Amino acid sequence: MRSFRLFLLLGATATVTLPFFLRAQEDSKTEAASVLVETQPVQRGEIADKLVAYGSAVPAINGGMTLSVQAEGRVTHIAVTPGEAVHAGQTLLEFHLSAAASSTYSQAVSALKLAQEERTRTTHLLEQQLATRDQKAQADKAASDAQAALDALEHETGGKPLQTLVAPFDGVVSTVPVAQGDRVAAGAPLVTITRSKGLVVTVGVEPSERGRLSVGQSVQVESLADSAQTHDGKLVRIDRSLNPKTRLVDADVAVDDELLQGDAFRAGIEVGQLKGWLVPRDAVLDDDEGAYLFQTDGKKAVRVKVKRVGSDEETTVVDGPLDAKREVVVVGNYQLEDGMAVRKANADKSDDAKDEKAPAKSGPAKP
Repeated sequence: MRSFRLFLLLGATATVTLPFFLRAQEDSKTEAASVLVETQPVQRGEIADKLVAYGSAVPAINGGMTLSVQAEGRVTHIAVTPGEAVHAGQTLLEFHLSAAASSTYSQAVSALKLAQEERTRTTHLLEQQLATRDQKAQADKAASDAQAALDALEHETGGKPLQTLVAPFDGVVSTVPVAQGDRVAAGAPLVTITRSKGLVVTVGVEPSERGRLSVGQSVQVESLADSAQTHDGKLVRIDRSLNPKTRLVDADVAVDDELLQGDAFRAGIEVGQLKGWLVPRDAVLDDDEGAYLFQTDGKKAVRVKVKRVGSDEETTVVDGPLDAKREVVVVGNYQLEDGMAVRKANADKSDDAKDEKAPAKSGPAKP
């Protein structure tokens, strides 16, 4: 009799436990068949359409100056080196005129002195009526010509055997094409200096993209050596011929900040605006049928075929039949297929947070 009662008790327990077991098993299968995803609301908007090009900082056409002496001579001392920063009035180089150049200057001084004396003598003779007015005019012209010749030599050579070249403005020494002791011809370049803010970023653009460029477009340049160094600038020049070395079209970008000459840059030239649905870049996938993404109402994934309009570092602009009320899948979309069940990770996190905040329910007090 006792064994029979025990058998009935075990049977009743199994009958009560079985539905709970089957329900838990079904919930486990449902959870296993769904994919955990993260979603984000979708919206229409626009982003800047940027053309990316690469280049380096070089002196602008009007950003520098080459210094020389219009007389032959010898370089006696060089006070600076290429790449050195200099200020206005700082000594750059000393140059000693050749004997021939010094002789030419001395001859010009003597010629002026003689012409002035002849003019004075002719003036006295004219007062004594021993000279004509034509002779006086010729003497005046000779003195004027001699003075002009001496002024020209002083402008070119400074009027001294030893010439000191100084920086005309604050800047950076670009090149020193001579060495100490070199004998150079008249007008030979001695030192080139670039203004402190006389650099531009020259970038190369594909010939097919040249039509999208126009002077005045906004540009953001980023140093390839340090991505934290970014500068805002403007497009100031676009070539109409190919660079023979790179086979690209050169374009100059001017910035207000001081750049490091020779530094390499990545330039984003804003050539227009991209309009459409704004989604994260990772949300758009590709297969044999083209670009697509997944939207969800929180239960199932819906595949939507789209067309890429353009993108930047974080956002892709697409065109397609998206539903503004449905969120787009941004994480977990690689595992999805059309119609597959999904679980929202952000919803699970919020539910967990609610459970943590909810106070624990106390059971009835036992006697």
